Amino acid sequence: MKTKEHNLQTYCYYYFNIIYRKYRGLLFAIPNGGLRNIKTAAYLKKEGVVAGVADMFLSVPNNEYHGLYIEFKVDYNKQSESQKLFEEKVKEQGYKYIVIKSVEEFQIVVKSYLSNK
Repeated sequence: MKTKEHNLQTYCYYYFNIIYRKYRGLLFAIPNGGLRNIKTAAYLKKEGVVAGVADMFLSVPNNEYHGLYIEFKVDYNKQSESQKLFEEKVKEQGYKYIVIKSVEEFQIVVKSYLSNK
């Protein structure tokens, strides 16, 4: 499952950087997940890693939102409770949050988001 999400996120990232060169560097991954040993997990938590944070962030405001958080899910994978809570909190602060399940969905969402500038 994680490999499929990784592949989806990787493809979307490369697609974005080819199509939206003007915004290159403003879409970035938030390496918040993954398996880690206890020592590394504690170290990262001290640095500010927060459970539930989305996979990527597009640091470009539009006419409606301050920026766009993107969570990637494939197959039957669903958001965790901490991801749902994060979504709720960032929406309250004026950010858009979307769960992406396909490349096509990513393309549509990003095009729509950036055309609303």
